[in-house]
Amino acid sequence: MTPEAAQKIVKLLGLGARGRLVVVGAEQVRAAAKKGKLSLAVVASDASENSRDKVLSVLKAKNIRAIEGISAAQLGAAFGRESTAAVGVLDADLARGIQKAAHESTAGKIV
Repeated sequence: MTPEAAQKIVKLLGLGARGRLVVVGAEQVRAAAKKGKLSLAVVASDASENSRDKVLSVLKAKNIRAIEGISAAQLGAAFGRESTAAVGVLDADLARGIQKAAHESTAGKIV
């Protein structure tokens, strides 16, 4: 993912956090996905294999798209944290904006 696309996605996630349109952390993402509340997830490219597997398995089971390619430190910075493994997007419009930013990046990976 290009640095510009990653920065745009992080900014959108930060705006979503202020509007309470996102959940932060692997466990919160898994819980929201299980309840059917997620529109999209962003999973850190450098998250531990265990965290990635746990999150991605629930997302796949619930047919929720995930974007990869942003580091845990970049994701965490949007929320005043050192790092975070995953962020879940609750709002469909915000999810569309993030997907558009990821598609604009030729190296962005949506799974």
